[in-house]
Amino acid sequence: MNKHKVLYILTLMVLLAAACETFGTTPIGKILEKPREYADTTVVVSGKVTEIFGLVFIKYFIVEDKTGSIAVVTDKPLPKMGSEIKVRGIVKEAFSLGDQQLLVLIEHEGK
Repeated sequence: MNKHKVLYILTLMVLLAAACETFGTTPIGKILEKPREYADTTVVVSGKVTEIFGLVFIKYFIVEDKTGSIAVVTDKPLPKMGSEIKVRGIVKEAFSLGDQQLLVLIEHEGK
């Protein structure tokens, strides 16, 4: 096999591996842009954990991708700050006041 074919195959493998990480996920920005379409539906998002918060009764973390960020409420152990994560959950409206709205993802079983 010549060097050009090997380079082409390696490049293709890297691109496929990168695509698999976000395959089947919903961009957070789409959820934030059209909350009525995603309300009470199960989605999978992936991104970087940018904040974590935990008290006795509530635990949540913020996931950020290239399109936006969303809070994820969980009963599982909190992920590490800065880690890349893929989360499945149900989109819910936490509150709405005037034109301000907070959407959250309630994490449920599954990866």
